[in-house]
Amino acid sequence: MAAAAAEEYYPLFETKRGKGRVLYRIFSLSLFLAICFIWLYRVSHIPREAQHGRWVWIGLFFAELWFGLYWLLRHPFRWNLVFRQPFRHILSQRYEKILPRVDIFVCTADPVIEPPVMVMNTVLSVMAYEYPPEKVSVYVSDDAASDITFYALSEASTFARHWLPFCKRFKVDPTSPLAYFNTVSSSTHPIHTAEEFATIKKLYQDMESRIENAAKVGEVPKEVQSKYKGFSEWDSYSSRRDHHTILQILLNGKDSSSKDVDGQVMPILVYLAREKRPQLPHNFKAGAMNSLLRVSSMISNGEIILNVDCDMYSNNSQSLRDALCFFMDEVKGHEIAFVQTPQCFENVTKNDLYGGAMRIPYEVEFHGMDALGGPLYIGTGCFHRREALCGRKFNDQCKNDWNGCRNIDHMKEASLPELEEKSKALASCTYEENTLWGKETGLLYGCAVEDVITGLCIKCRGWKAVYYNPERRAFLGVAPTTLPEALVQHKRWSEGGFQVLLSKYSPAYYACGFISPGLQMTYCYYNLWVFLSWPTLYYCIIPSLYLLKGIPLFPQISSPWFIPFAYVVVGDSFYCLFEFLWSGGTIKGWWNDLRIWLYKRTTSYLFAFVDTILKLFGYSDSAFVISAKVAEENVSQRYEKEVMEFGNSSPMLTLLATLALLNLFCLLGMLLRQVFISKRGLRICETMALQVLLSGVLVLINVPVYQALYLRKDKGRLPTSVAFKSTTLALSACVLFVAIS
Repeated sequence: MAAAAAEEYYPLFETKRGKGRVLYRIFSLSLFLAICFIWLYRVSHIPREAQHGRWVWIGLFFAELWFGLYWLLRHPFRWNLVFRQPFRHILSQRYEKILPRVDIFVCTADPVIEPPVMVMNTVLSVMAYEYPPEKVSVYVSDDAASDITFYALSEASTFARHWLPFCKRFKVDPTSPLAYFNTVSSSTHPIHTAEEFATIKKLYQDMESRIENAAKVGEVPKEVQSKYKGFSEWDSYSSRRDHHTILQILLNGKDSSSKDVDGQVMPILVYLAREKRPQLPHNFKAGAMNSLLRVSSMISNGEIILNVDCDMYSNNSQSLRDALCFFMDEVKGHEIAFVQTPQCFENVTKNDLYGGAMRIPYEVEFHGMDALGGPLYIGTGCFHRREALCGRKFNDQCKNDWNGCRNIDHMKEASLPELEEKSKALASCTYEENTLWGKETGLLYGCAVEDVITGLCIKCRGWKAVYYNPERRAFLGVAPTTLPEALVQHKRWSEGGFQVLLSKYSPAYYACGFISPGLQMTYCYYNLWVFLSWPTLYYCIIPSLYLLKGIPLFPQISSPWFIPFAYVVVGDSFYCLFEFLWSGGTIKGWWNDLRIWLYKRTTSYLFAFVDTILKLFGYSDSAFVISAKVAEENVSQRYEKEVMEFGNSSPMLTLLATLALLNLFCLLGMLLRQVFISKRGLRICETMALQVLLSGVLVLINVPVYQALYLRKDKGRLPTSVAFKSTTLALSACVLFVAIS
């Protein structure tokens, strides 16, 4: 009996602590000591007179003070990493017959930037989870209210009758048809199944062709509209910002059309375009998610909710069971509100040209946050406990009795038309008036990163979260393939983080007493991104200009004060390189990551700071920007060759090019001055080694910018207008500085 009891209460997941904690703490302590010496050097060596650079010196002190303090915020991530491993075989043995219902939310907002074929592949991939289909419901929120997207979904519901049995029969993974057919060919498929493979592939290609043709002409064929009643919803449609609620249950699990070719029931499939009116706020993705929460509670009411972006298809058919191991664990499961998986991308190049893989956050920092109470909720690839997402506070009564299913099967209680009409009312514009939706219930409003503040508030209500980073990625999506797209994406993230810091939900004070100080620090680490722009700009401009004049701002090599500077530069650089390589990156990938780190600090973060301040004073409005998911053929070819794509004129790129040229002109000007004017050769390297090193590294990092300005002829180069403006601005700054000083 004792052995049986031990087996019964065997945990559904294990937690392992990372190694090397002691070594890292010793190293970080030594590095902090060196940083303190740098601060001491700046304070003790401030020039007494303004003409000797007193104010410049003070500026450097504040820049280095901020860099040092911000560096301290990254340590809670690294002091105690934890790694989770679920035991899904134990879950199956113990709970297979009483697995909870799962509602899956897929959000899309623009049929041009997010093509319907891509949305359809994501939907089919999550419908094919290795999970009882009668307990799965898939909801698609279309914030563009596009009849093309609805047409694609109706086509997907028909194709699913063949695709789901095929996936089950041949253990298909990934379950996205497009991803599967791109990785498996008829020649690699077993001979005895080659005919079936060819048949299902032909069905998919025909369906894909029909959807793409409809998207190309911008209209659903008339014969299709007359055949399916759902298209009548668009008869009174005005525009994507002015329309009534459109809700259609395409698969309901009851009639024969909701069963596959093997006669097995398929998951419920629902299309929703919530009501929108120009005069009323719609709260972007947060508003869409809250509408889905209410509508799903009426139709399926799953206890677990998975939300994914429309470009993040399921890459692991077992990830749903993996997540349930955390929720259903008898000892710790009741306190877990959500399980976050990393946002991974299938199109990241070998050396990660634009730093899209976010290796350090996902492979290191989120594991550290997990040890402190849980990672950020990043808005996609996240499994939620419905009651926690809907605002419930954690207490000792939150233990789930998985044997007693609380879900109400509304499908059996009302006819399909009645259920659709009742559900439509829950997605109306006025439903949330005088309610707690967006304030305490569901996703919170008023911020560009509503997912982050929602996750923070859930933790402040007493819940914990888990970070699960499986060896086989749970979801795969599409990363930006051009530099402007990457910079705009980082601008949106950093602007949202700054808004969180300024809001009533700021982790600096709102979370005090509710979460650990270490977790507060990690939230602030991300929310303070925008403040890195000013000291980084200062460091990119001032030392180079003073190098041009031959005025030292750092200790010379022979000085003892040179040692802490050298130790911080070399020590931190080698540690970051080691961390990047340990996370699966390459040396060239680390260099690319360093470049993007510089670019986003000097452009994305700066513009995010300015825009947020302007909005604060009522001069502008933030808009939700969607990153493009499909690249032109020539752009894709250059991306695969890891050639940086600029391709348009924008203030961000003009600033980027100006800074790059400023550093180049200052370095070349210094060399010409020393060799031909002062005739001292390169002796300046002895007295100004750190300035030369800094300027030299900035020039090397910006080599792709110089190529795009003057050498490249393809469409991905920087426009001539940017080259002219940036060259003029950089030269003017150098000449003006020399003349004034």
